Amino acid sequence: MFGNKSNRGDQTVVDTLIGPQVVIRGDLVFSGGLYIEGRIHGKVIAEDGSPAIVTLAEQGRIEGEVRAPVVIINGQLDGDVHATERVELAAKARVQGNVHYQVVEMSAGAQLTGRLIHATAAAALPAPGEEIGPRGVALAAVNG
Repeated sequence: MFGNKSNRGDQTVVDTLIGPQVVIRGDLVFSGGLYIEGRIHGKVIAEDGSPAIVTLAEQGRIEGEVRAPVVIINGQLDGDVHATERVELAAKARVQGNVHYQVVEMSAGAQLTGRLIHATAAAALPAPGEEIGPRGVALAAVNG
């Protein structure tokens, strides 16, 4: 539980623990390490510019959007995920919503009902009226 190893080799620090008997109704803004064993009915949002990791334990549940640099899910999430660095979907993860990611790791057994959307994919789509040229560069439409 505490001291899980991440892919970068550093330890995950838990600054805030939401225990299994806790139910939060409303949005939660945090920084640092947040470990959730209880239930949250609302958004879970990391403070802008802060290094933050949210971990949803196997028995934890979130009904709302999650926004953080690193998101680790092993419980039930009903809502979209926006991770600016990394998303890990562990074996017991059950996600109903879209996952916006930079890097994703998905273990066997994890379930996702929604879409995986890479962070650069949305930016790479051409605007209406543009064409894609060589090397994926958007070209402005020329009326002529």
